[in-house]
Amino acid sequence: MEISKTELLQRFTAYAEIDTASDDKSTSFPSSAKELDLAKYLTKELTELGFSDVEMTEYGYVLATVPANGVDVAPVIGLIAHMDTSCEASGANVDIQLHENYDGGILKLSENAKLDPAEFPELANYVGQDIITSDGTTLLGADDKAGITAIVTACHYLLQHPEIKHGKIRLAFTPDEEVGRGTEHFPLAQFAADFAYTVDGGALGELNYETFNACNVHVVFHGVSVHPGSSKNKMRNAVTMAAEWQMSLPSGERPEYTEGYEGFYHTLRIEGGTDTVEIDMILRDHDKQILEKRKAYLLALTELMQNKYGQGTVECILHDSYSNMREYIMPVFEIVERAENAMRRAGVEPVLVPVRGGTDGSSLSAMGLPCPNLFTGGHNFHGRFEYLPLQSLAKITEIVVRLVEAE
Repeated sequence: MEISKTELLQRFTAYAEIDTASDDKSTSFPSSAKELDLAKYLTKELTELGFSDVEMTEYGYVLATVPANGVDVAPVIGLIAHMDTSCEASGANVDIQLHENYDGGILKLSENAKLDPAEFPELANYVGQDIITSDGTTLLGADDKAGITAIVTACHYLLQHPEIKHGKIRLAFTPDEEVGRGTEHFPLAQFAADFAYTVDGGALGELNYETFNACNVHVVFHGVSVHPGSSKNKMRNAVTMAAEWQMSLPSGERPEYTEGYEGFYHTLRIEGGTDTVEIDMILRDHDKQILEKRKAYLLALTELMQNKYGQGTVECILHDSYSNMREYIMPVFEIVERAENAMRRAGVEPVLVPVRGGTDGSSLSAMGLPCPNLFTGGHNFHGRFEYLPLQSLAKITEIVVRLVEAE
C-alpha cells in the first residue's frame, strides 16, 4: 500500500497553518471562535473529496461518512480526532519545516531554536527519516492535526480504491479536546458508530486503552492588603498563603518526577497579589481510588489552612473532568485486538502503554462508545519542540485503512 507522503505533508501543512488554539478560560463553545476556521475548511475539503453526509454542527463538530463498500454486514466504525491545539504555546503563524533524511545530529529550527538529541534522545529512532517541525517559535500542531491528516487521507484512499471492502465509516472532528470539553456537545446518537478510535497518540506503534482519571482544581486565597509600612497584625498576604499551599504538595508527585502508572499533582498557573491569589491545578491518576485520596488531601489541606488563617480564607473547588476508559474497553477488548492486527499487517509492532493524559475517547467510552486511541507519530506535544516524522504519519494512515478493512 503506497500512501503519498507529498499528499500527507501538503494536507498537514494546510491544517497546521490554521490557528486553532482553544481557550481554557472561556465558557463559550467552542472556547475559541478560530477553531471554527478549521471546521469550515474541513467541511469544504471533505465535500470536495466526495465524502457523504458532510456537515458542521451548531457546536462546530465536523461529521462525515464513508459508505460501506462490498460488505453487507459489518460494524459501523468511528474515526475521531480533535481540531484544537493546546494554549500552552502559540499556534499562530506556524512555519512548517521539513528536515529531510535526518542525519542524527542537531536539527536547527531557526536562529534561536534547535532540536538536540542530547535533550530529546528519541530522535535517534528516526535517523534517515524526514522530520516535520515548526521554526521553534510556535508549537507544530501534530496534536492533533496529524490525526486529522491520517484519517482524511486514509478515508480518501478508500474512496479512490473501491477494491478495498469495508463497512460504513463515520468521521468526527471535535473542538476543545485540549481544555477537556471535546465531548460536551458530541452528537453521539447522530454519529451512530458501534465503536470508534481516536487518532491522538504519540510515538510510532503506541496503542492505548487506559487513560488517567482526571480532576481539575481551582483554589482561591483571600488575603488582606494593607500598606506594608503599617501592616503589622493586619496584613494577610495571599501570596504567602499560596506559597504555603504549593510547598505542602507531595514533592515527588509532580509530572516532572513521574512516569508510567504514577499519578501527580500539577500546578498549572498562579495569578494574583497580596489581596487575592488564584491557583489552577490538575490531579491525575490511573487508579480512581488514588485520585480520590489526592482530592481528599487537598480538601484536608484547605481545612488546615482555614484553621490557621480563618474561615473563608481558602476556597478549593474540585471538578472531575474524565475517567479511565479501561473499564469500558475491557468488555469489548476485541476492538483493541483489531487495532493490534491492523498494525501488524502494516509492519508495526503494537506497544500497549497507558495514556498519561486523556482523550476524547475517555469521555466517549463512558458515554457508551468504546474508543481506544491510536498513535499519530508525534513527539513533544504542546510545545515549541514538537516534531513529527513523516514516515510515522504515513504508517498510521496505512494502519487506519487496514483497521476499517473488512475482516
